[in-house]
Amino acid sequence: MAKVLTNTDFNFEKQNKVYHGKVRDVYFVDNDKLVMVATDRISAFDVVLPKGIPFKGQMLNQIAAKFLDATTDICPNWKLATPDPMVTVGVLCEGFPIEMIVRGYLCGSAWRAYKSGVREICGVKLPEGMKENQKFPEPIITPTTKAEIGEHDADISKEEILARGLATPEEYALLEKYTIALFNRGTEIAAERGLILVDTKYEFGKHNGTIYLMDEIHTPDSSRYFYAEGYQEKFEKGEPQKQLSKEFVREWLMDNGFQGKEGQQVPEMTDAIVENISNRYIELYENITGEKFVKADTDNLNTRIEKNVSEYLANK
Repeated sequence: MAKVLTNTDFNFEKQNKVYHGKVRDVYFVDNDKLVMVATDRISAFDVVLPKGIPFKGQMLNQIAAKFLDATTDICPNWKLATPDPMVTVGVLCEGFPIEMIVRGYLCGSAWRAYKSGVREICGVKLPEGMKENQKFPEPIITPTTKAEIGEHDADISKEEILARGLATPEEYALLEKYTIALFNRGTEIAAERGLILVDTKYEFGKHNGTIYLMDEIHTPDSSRYFYAEGYQEKFEKGEPQKQLSKEFVREWLMDNGFQGKEGQQVPEMTDAIVENISNRYIELYENITGEKFVKADTDNLNTRIEKNVSEYLANK
């Protein structure tokens, strides 16, 4: 089995800080750049699972890079370069403490709330009589707060965002405009691949007074996709949709009695399970990008990344 990257401890020239997230490690360099390493760690229910998934970091990094490049005409984004298959170097931005969730269809947590009788999410009123996985008349934006480590994101309305000063009215209007335009572009690209972009999230920040799109976009970790073929038939019959997201990992965990609750044990991740998850991610990559996935050499991951990033930074 291919080697995996689950821990990093780099010391790049002019590095002044490092942040180890659930699945990505972020190195702050020269007070104006980020080196974001997409590791092979995998998380679910806010828990990092005990084994890494071969090629996961490479896949997510390359999907995000493709979509960042495909949306530069809509808004500026943080990406400067991808000097390594698992690394994006970008502009250091001061992030807005909110995530812009955009939903084209009623499913997931929104459906669970709707089913329980809720008819307003984040200040957005929902029509009566909707069914699970039904398309909204227009995409809706349901922001969340960007939680500190160990906390959960919480729904927040536009009015609350403005009242708390998390963005100015002018900034928020631009965030909404960018969010809908990015979602529409993602929807168009997905349709070309026989997919439906169901919902996703975007993060934004400011650099020198300009709003930038940050982080990953349209990856299976941050987005939910349905297969277009069979969608209508399954919807009319009330059957579950065929999904393209990491939902299959959560389902495997739930089937084995784990939902991240206290006292629960992560089920054993055998080599066969790990390989199956890796193969599913490759399927996701190839469906989302329409390209064959080319596995990078994994023999000396840390050495390769350090060399590639150091060479890039030395030339900038």
